[in-house]
Amino acid sequence: MERRTKIIAIANQKGGVGKTTTVVNLAAALSARKRAVLVVDLDPQAHATLGLGLEKQQGVSLYPVLLGEKPIEDVIQPTKWNNLNIIPSEVDLAGAELEFGMREDRLEMIRNALAPVYESGAFDYIILDCPPSLGIVMTSSLVASDGVLIPIQAEFLAMDGLALITGSIERIRQSVNPSLDLNGIVFTMVNSQAKLTHDVMEEVRNHFGDKVYETTIPRNVRVSEAPSMGTPVVFLEPRSKGAESYKAFAWEFMAKNPTRFDAPARVAEPATQDAADEPVKADNAVASDNVAEAVADSSAENSVAAQES
Repeated sequence: MERRTKIIAIANQKGGVGKTTTVVNLAAALSARKRAVLVVDLDPQAHATLGLGLEKQQGVSLYPVLLGEKPIEDVIQPTKWNNLNIIPSEVDLAGAELEFGMREDRLEMIRNALAPVYESGAFDYIILDCPPSLGIVMTSSLVASDGVLIPIQAEFLAMDGLALITGSIERIRQSVNPSLDLNGIVFTMVNSQAKLTHDVMEEVRNHFGDKVYETTIPRNVRVSEAPSMGTPVVFLEPRSKGAESYKAFAWEFMAKNPTRFDAPARVAEPATQDAADEPVKADNAVASDNVAEAVADSSAENSVAAQES
């Protein structure tokens, strides 16, 4: 089956808004729906790496790929779950802002690094967990992406934060990546009892219209506890309110971002979501080898094409 890989950056210049939690659980829920997902952890804190059950390892991140020291297939790691792979983060990425700041290709460096993966067709979605600051790494991530998903809390000054990042998206669209789209805005850590929450959500929906996802993610203790277990809440506590919300969000996301040529215009959510409780697959190492082989083949083809031109 043909697929059109989509690169989605999940970003917010403000920390503590559920950015990485959204990366981990959206990726997990998509993988449970038989979508092949690659998470790229670009935050030096490596919370997405830890949240998917991996440890930080020096030299296993996008950093050596950006330096030209390793091919990208060497840093793609399998997780415990089928269809879900990750390029982890490491502390060396913290120095990327200074180290890569003078590179001529600094805006395109992440797009160029991801090109073999993108062109291999091995994944439906490549999800970038951006650092919470608009520096070289986040800017290069947006240049590499088809769309930007913004998680926000329904709190005072939410519109100010949105204005900053949507302004950045527009500047990148006009200068470097004309196809960059505001994929959408998702409310996280929602307190449905607070009047301010409803006021802010109404204001954002009035301003951004259908760019705001209908699904909201409630404040939930199970969601908060899951990262310490190295397991997405959609697998750890699949019947919790937070897990059910992320699974519903994944369905809405898939409907808005189809990657299969035969995908319906809208994806109907099933009556039950037992499939999202998918168990660990014993053959995931084999699947990871297949991914690496596809990416390596794509990289070799690009190299030959470049030499011939």
